[in-house]
Amino acid sequence: MHIHILGICGTFMGGLAILARQAGHQVSGSDEHVYPPMSTQLEQQGIALTQGFDPSQLDTRPDMVIVGNVMTRGNPIIEYVLNRNIPYTSGPQWLYENVLRDKWVIGVAGTHGKTSTSSMVAWILQFAKMQPGYLIGGIPANFGQSAHLGDSDFFVVEADEYDTAFFDKRSKFVHYHPRTLINNNLEFDHADIFENLAAIQKQFHHLIRTVPGEGLIINDGDNKALDEVMAMGCWTPVEKIHVGMSTPQGWNARNLSDDSSEFDIYLDDNYQGHLKWNQMGQHNVNNAMAAIVASRHAGVPVVQSIEALTQFKGVKRRLELRADTNGICLYDDFAHHPTAIETTLKGLRGHVGNAKIWTLLEPRSNTMRMGVHQQRLAASLSESDYVLLFQPEGMDWSLQNTVDSIGAQASLYTRVDEMVAYLENHVQAGDHIVVMSNGGFAGIHQKLENMLKLL
Repeated sequence: MHIHILGICGTFMGGLAILARQAGHQVSGSDEHVYPPMSTQLEQQGIALTQGFDPSQLDTRPDMVIVGNVMTRGNPIIEYVLNRNIPYTSGPQWLYENVLRDKWVIGVAGTHGKTSTSSMVAWILQFAKMQPGYLIGGIPANFGQSAHLGDSDFFVVEADEYDTAFFDKRSKFVHYHPRTLINNNLEFDHADIFENLAAIQKQFHHLIRTVPGEGLIINDGDNKALDEVMAMGCWTPVEKIHVGMSTPQGWNARNLSDDSSEFDIYLDDNYQGHLKWNQMGQHNVNNAMAAIVASRHAGVPVVQSIEALTQFKGVKRRLELRADTNGICLYDDFAHHPTAIETTLKGLRGHVGNAKIWTLLEPRSNTMRMGVHQQRLAASLSESDYVLLFQPEGMDWSLQNTVDSIGAQASLYTRVDEMVAYLENHVQAGDHIVVMSNGGFAGIHQKLENMLKLL
């Protein structure tokens, strides 16, 4: 079957393309912007890519068009599909019907930590020789690619709450039918499609309704918004996770080190083991605990999960160390929400002690650009010694108020080259530079790497 994917270079659709190719289909696709690393990953899989959405790319009359949620009515290629009655479906629907239907699906949902937690679960199952399939919104370093069909009944999927397609406004995760479900956390986000937190909670409850009674739901035990979702009705056993608490019920992470790279694991006050690994930050403790509990439900003993996580290499763009040059460390982080920014920087602070942390932030997500989180942004950056904020074109609000709230250690820029030049004149050996953006940040990462080599 020839499958053509519209919006193929997004992390979800790109992973879907890899799965379809591994399943033996002829796969092609297009996107508005075709560029590495996704384009490289797809081309290595033998997938033909087209820049833009001219309807002529469908002259080959594919058997099925998979429509990404970036596509809208009025786009010429969408109108062409509809007018000529070309078969089409959404990515999540195709995934369920062709991959997930007969699998033990482990879904990872939540506002934060989905990619890291999905990667941890997939790695634990792989370490346990269970040969899982997976579809993850990032590239786990242990695997080197974002998707794999696998060779077993188990499939790990990052369960995103964003909408499915222009013709299906339910969240993607409603299609996945997980047997094991992780709800890492729940906050207001995606203000471009959700009116308020209650609207997101409704979608999460749709997800809860799909989990079988013989399955398992794993929740952050300290999240009020998730408790409210469960109060709407639940028909599945629930296990809760707590971090840094001594409650005798449920799963507990205790005795955390300063950077959270070591901690003890308890279940109902019974010691289960000690994890010492290469990750940092309390958010990653939450992620690890959820991954351990989900893997246990799939049949992996806790002690084996702990051993697997000692070999977990992280995920690209999740506080990824890009360079250690002339005594200066450069990190790339995907953080796009004040909570994620704050927890990531706290973890790094615990790791580096009194060393200087420079944070360079591009508020790029739709929610950030709309200004929904502007009141919390300054406080989320408090662990930084210096903050350099980038004002993207077309943003609905000015970052100057955030700069004023932070004080003299913050500055505002509209050109990336000026940020790099400022750092070149002020950064010193022993410092740590964290670049935070869920986009390309105008190529700043490579510019910084080049600059550090010249110091």
